[in-house]
Amino acid sequence: MATRKGSYDWRFDSGRLCLDLAATAAGSPGTADPLDRPERLADWLVRAGAVPLGTRLDGVDDHWLVRFRQLRSAVDRLLTAQLGGRAADGALERVNALAAAAPPGLCAVRAGNGALVRGLSTEPGCGALLAAVARDAVDLLTDPVALAGLRRCEGDNCRRVYLDTSRGRRRRWCSSEVCGNRERVARHRRRHTEPAGPSADRETPDP
Repeated sequence: MATRKGSYDWRFDSGRLCLDLAATAAGSPGTADPLDRPERLADWLVRAGAVPLGTRLDGVDDHWLVRFRQLRSAVDRLLTAQLGGRAADGALERVNALAAAAPPGLCAVRAGNGALVRGLSTEPGCGALLAAVARDAVDLLTDPVALAGLRRCEGDNCRRVYLDTSRGRRRRWCSSEVCGNRERVARHRRRHTEPAGPSADRETPDP
């Protein structure tokens, strides 16, 4: 697969392809679904690194959209269950079934500067790309080291899940530039609207 470029248009990198897919359904309430049209799904597949840059995805249609949303729901249920110490067998069966298919075939091709870069041997089908995401989910869920860093964003109204690879495992937000910045702004506002202390409550004596 291609080197990952990050998730869609967010200043956010979950650390895994399957988490990037789940994150498309984990925005703030009332926000539009980033995967609301086939062309948006095709764009996400490239931006998330599921296929190399420049890959043609002319076959993406509403059928692809339905199947990727179903996988997204299954991955999200598995992540929620994992973080909550519960089981989600139905979702696990769906992910396992999709992971059993063959992912897109890789090849090395010459770039314009002569360097070898990753390409695909054929135009990928829906099943192959679903398999790539599902296999990434299986790899994550069966890796104890990776699972130890699985976190859900602490931002208000944010459900995004990411891998905390920071030093000391102290990362709190999916993105410091988005949810982290919102928290800092809210903290700043609280400091400037709350009473300064006991002296603020003292009544001014009558002249």
